[in-house]
Amino acid sequence: MRKVIAFLLALAPAAFTADMPCFRWENFTTANGLPDNHVFNVAVDGKRVWAATENGLGLYENGTWKVYRPEDGLVHRAVLWVAPDKRTGDVWIATMGGLSRFSAGRFDTYTQLTSGLANDVVYGVAVLGDYVWVATAAGGSRFNTRTGQWSLYNERNTPMYEIWTYAVTATPSKVYYAVWGGGVLEYDVKTDHWKDYNDPDGETEIVLYKDQGLIHEITTSVSYVEKDKVLWVATYFGASRYDGRNWKNFLDKDSGLPSNFLNQVKAVDGNHAWFSTDKGLAYYDGENWAVYRPALDTHRPEMLVRDAAGKVTRTETETAPAHNYILGVDFDGDDIWVATAKGLSHGIRVK
Repeated sequence: MRKVIAFLLALAPAAFTADMPCFRWENFTTANGLPDNHVFNVAVDGKRVWAATENGLGLYENGTWKVYRPEDGLVHRAVLWVAPDKRTGDVWIATMGGLSRFSAGRFDTYTQLTSGLANDVVYGVAVLGDYVWVATAAGGSRFNTRTGQWSLYNERNTPMYEIWTYAVTATPSKVYYAVWGGGVLEYDVKTDHWKDYNDPDGETEIVLYKDQGLIHEITTSVSYVEKDKVLWVATYFGASRYDGRNWKNFLDKDSGLPSNFLNQVKAVDGNHAWFSTDKGLAYYDGENWAVYRPALDTHRPEMLVRDAAGKVTRTETETAPAHNYILGVDFDGDDIWVATAKGLSHGIRVK
């Protein structure tokens, strides 16, 4: 009981500074069943949690882990992304050697040689109705699960001047690709029209025009909020938010981002988003920021809060995500699951 009270008291300064969510973290590694400690992505699927790791696909269910690897039918051991289909119960798995579908207890395989997949290096996958959208190292692909037809998207039929598509997100009205070195590619579902968004200054590492467009061409993740019509973009040199008229860019020097190196952005709505960086997990509520991580110097668990005025409060906490190198996040009600370079973390909300 005294530990709980001490924990809550330790959080009090941060809570006083800004009303930020606080979590009790439990961490998973190979020691307690995770397939590999390097976790690229995590996906919450009802009561199931899928972990995409460097050495297999992990399924956490009823408090235990089950591991799938090539000997079980998975197309490749290095899993980069997992996308459950809430409608059918199928699970689509992006790997370094092709695309897998896990359905009714068995795996189906799609590769460049056996299907219309653009390339076997598959970075991301998104499911929208009958369509499965795929991001590969040589362009995008779309699979119609009802007809079995594939469509390919590259520099020949879209404004994609780079074909290394690194992530994809799909909603009823828009589909977005994060194109490595090529900005963001938008597909309008209603008009069947493609449009691109690029860094206006074109400089590799220098931001000349802060809020006049996408902050950088090297995009790693996109998250679109359908109801608010807001696009969030993660890059290796900061983050961007676009509301259809105005851009807002975020850098570590003028926001609560702990780093400009972003692996993923996951939006809650048009004003709230989570950012996976190489120096911790960041949360933005439209005004204030919070960062959750093991401290970079002492490695002790900490929470940083930056309020709208720029004041930063640092608080030691009882627990933290498994590592400060964050690769992805997904939501489980008020809780969150976090993929890191040294394990998978479950954040159980306490406030």
